[in-house]
Formats: sequence, C-alpha cells, structure tokens
Amino acid sequence: MDKEKTPVFPLHKRSHYLCFCCIMVVILFFSFIMATTLGSVDLSEESVGKVIINQIAGRDIYEQTWDDSTETILWTIRIPRILTAFVVGAGLTLCGILMQVLTKNPLADPYVLGISHGASAGAVSVIMYGYLSFLGGYGTMVGAFGGAVLSIVMALKIATIRNKVTATQLVLAGIAVSALFSAITNFMIYHTKTGSDKVKTATYWMMGSLSGASWEKLKYATIAFAVCFVVILFLTKQLDVLLLGDDVASTVGVNTDKLKLVIIIIATLLTGIIVSISGTIGFVGLTIPHITRSIVGTKHKWLVPASMLVGGTFLVIADILSRIVVAPEELPIGVVSAFFGAPFFLYLIRKSNGKIGG
Repeated sequence: MDKEKTPVFPLHKRSHYLCFCCIMVVILFFSFIMATTLGSVDLSEESVGKVIINQIAGRDIYEQTWDDSTETILWTIRIPRILTAFVVGAGLTLCGILMQVLTKNPLADPYVLGISHGASAGAVSVIMYGYLSFLGGYGTMVGAFGGAVLSIVMALKIATIRNKVTATQLVLAGIAVSALFSAITNFMIYHTKTGSDKVKTATYWMMGSLSGASWEKLKYATIAFAVCFVVILFLTKQLDVLLLGDDVASTVGVNTDKLKLVIIIIATLLTGIIVSISGTIGFVGLTIPHITRSIVGTKHKWLVPASMLVGGTFLVIADILSRIVVAPEELPIGVVSAFFGAPFFLYLIRKSNGKIGG
C-alpha cells in the first residue's frame, strides 16, 4: 500500500494513543445513551437508567414508575440492537484491515473481494426458499457462511496464475465474483412472487438492517468476533511484516501461506456471520481503517484495537440516524453508511493517483 502520512498521534507517545481511545470511549458512551432514548418512541434518560440498573442487578433497586412497554422496548429491542451495531461495525472494520493487508491494496474490503455478496446470496437463498428451516434462526447464518466460503474460494481460484495469487488479480476476481453473486441474489428475488413478505424481507435486508437484532444472535456474533479479534492480536507483528511484501516476510521467518490462510478464514467466517445478522452494510471496512490509520499510524498493534472502537462507534451512530431521519419509519443502515462512505471511497481513488492494486 502507499506510504502513510505521519499519524496525528505519534505512536512513541503512548499517552496520546490512550487519550484518543478515551475520547472514543466517551463518544461511544454518549452514543449509547442517545441510542437508548431516541427512536420511533422516545424514552426518558431517567427511566432508561433505572431499567438498565434493575436488569443488571437482577432485582428491583428502583421501584417501577414507567410503563411495561418501556422496559420491553429498551431491554428486548434497543439494547441488543445497539450492542449488535457495535459488534457489526467492529467486525467489518477488522475484516477490512485484514483484506487490505492480504491484497496490499488500500481499496480492498470484504465487499470488494466478493465475500459479502456471496454471504448475501447464501442468506437470501435461505430466506426465499427456506431449505435450512430445520436450523431455525441459525439457517440464515449457515447459508451466509456457506455463500461467503464459496465466493472467496471462487475468487482465489480465478486469481491464481501459475500457482501464485497477485493482489491485483485478487481484487479484479473479487469484483467479478461480487457481480456474479449480486446477479444471483437479484434473480432469486425477481423469480419470487412480487409483493410477498419474503421479497420485502430480503430486499430490505440486502440494504442492511439491524431491526432483527436479538440477544441470541448477539451472543454468537460476539463470540465469533471476540475469538477472531484475539487471534489477530497475536498476529499483529506478522501483519506489519506482510505489508512489506511476501519476500521480505519470508526472509524474516513469517510463513506467508499460513498467515494468508488464517486471514482468509477469519475474514470469511466473520463476514458470513455479520451479514447473516445485519445484511449488507458497505464502506465500513473500507473507510474506518483508513481514518484510524491516519490518526494512530500503521502498526497493527495500535491500529486494530483503535479501529475496532472507531468502527463500532460509527455504526452505533449510523443506526441512530437510520431510526430518526425518517421516523417513525426506519431507513436501512446500509444507506446511511454508504452516504458517508461513498464520498470517502472516491477520495481514496483520487488520492491513489491510479496506483490501485499494486
């Protein structure tokens, strides 16, 4: 990738890095408060705080002075949704970092490489035809993961030339695979009776939505994200070396083939799970790593945790906007993320000066 500018917070000053993280935590906290109180039904901050404390404590510390619907809206709908937004944002950001390291391309993310469109096609097929209905709510997750695996395998096969995968070929193959799976998804929707609930669900879900968030889905998504995050934390030095090139990485003892396989597995697994619970939400994995990298630098020891925090906070704020911009209706969160991400994507293209895919 192109050389980065000097970060805003020099990494040799750890206090600056911690200051940045603390600022993001404060922003996340206030975003959390706003997300719990704002929506089609506004809730008072006082009642929200009392409900949360009672639920965490497991007993009635505060005497109930609010309607039962308030507790239901807050604890059953909004809090799982807020936490899901954070996990999805952080997960997509992590996948974006990994794809950019794998391809050494600043414009790479799971959406550019076709993983998300494959996951989307797999999930939509489950929604439309219900062939994994015996798995209940996990059917969509399994379908998404299967589609993600198929798409990345196809992209790797197409990009392999003389037993070698180049970054440029992988990006181009990913674009082709994305188009293919997008066409398959559209065909499934078109082939199904127009106006049916399945078509409406699939169409809205394809634009990204957290309306189906629940504690159960959140649990499995959080476990998958936590495992992937911890694994990557142990590989941050190897990721730094891999950016210098495969030859350099091999010279210093990094098993590049094994490392790339780990990256692909983690990105595929995490993208499949995320898409299965939130639909397609673009540009998060592309823009957030770049923004954070310009602040904390390129070393993944610092970049990965900070990016997770920024990405999660961004999607929590995006979800707030999706619920209040056209209230009482709900705007697909993918529309909100694209509104902010697309201009930044164009900026990156112009900044690259045509040196994409090196």
